[in-house]
Amino acid sequence: MFKRLLVCTDFSDGVYRFAHFVPSLAALGLEQLTFLHCVPLREIGGIPRVDTEKVDAAQQRLNVALKSPSSGVNVTVMVESGRAIDAISAAAQTHQADLIVLGMPTRNLLTEKLFGSTTMGLCQRSTVPLMVIRPQLVSTYTAEEFDLRCRHLFRCLLVPYDGSNASKYLLDRLKQLAHDRSPNCLERLHLCWVVDDVGRRELPKDYQVEAAKEALASVKTELEVLKVQVAPVEVRVGNPVLEVLEAAQMQDVSAIATSSGSIGKLLQWSIPSFTSELLRRSWHPIIYFPPSPTR
Repeated sequence: MFKRLLVCTDFSDGVYRFAHFVPSLAALGLEQLTFLHCVPLREIGGIPRVDTEKVDAAQQRLNVALKSPSSGVNVTVMVESGRAIDAISAAAQTHQADLIVLGMPTRNLLTEKLFGSTTMGLCQRSTVPLMVIRPQLVSTYTAEEFDLRCRHLFRCLLVPYDGSNASKYLLDRLKQLAHDRSPNCLERLHLCWVVDDVGRRELPKDYQVEAAKEALASVKTELEVLKVQVAPVEVRVGNPVLEVLEAAQMQDVSAIATSSGSIGKLLQWSIPSFTSELLRRSWHPIIYFPPSPTR
């Protein structure tokens, strides 16, 4: 599955705790693990300067990852200065990361517009998948709970599917990952199609539900060929965001996987979309697959 993780933390998000659980993360079949913290430049007399004191403190704090028992994973610690979004993008390219892990508090669109969001900014410009984790969640785990969470990061994914190009692309990416996965990864996929209760009024809801069931049955067959358990397979009627969030609560899922055809387009960024709302509101981790540059 994912082999090269870039774990980004600002030390207020709880994500830094992953540095204490390198052997647990190694159980995912990782080859490379990079930890990154970015220290803002400090202005002295109007001139931006590196805050060496904070850089050294961050380096010492993350160096615990380098002291973990041998796990067969190549571990690197990076502390950079400047804008976080630039440092993350550069580190992802340098280390050829195939997944960026970072925290993001729940927030609304207005707060995001006023104060900005590194995570949402990365969604717009990154070609590397992102795993977004809630700080309030991981900060409360005991060591035993965190160890288990690390080992099950990708164990069961909830996959919202609606037959759109974005959901077909998401399915293709998951199939690629399923071909080369470790025993603890992609054991089960939960397929969920939500028939929007305010959309396509020209078609009866019963017809839309039956069509969705047929489409999901075909998708299930495709995935089972890869020896992935697919359960449950469900069709819901209602608000897509709310129904997917409820589906995640009702079943044992490690994360929600999603993609979008519009999240990276600046002209559409002010318009709430399914994926952007999931990123803002879900308490479950979100694995976001950016659309292919060729799409």
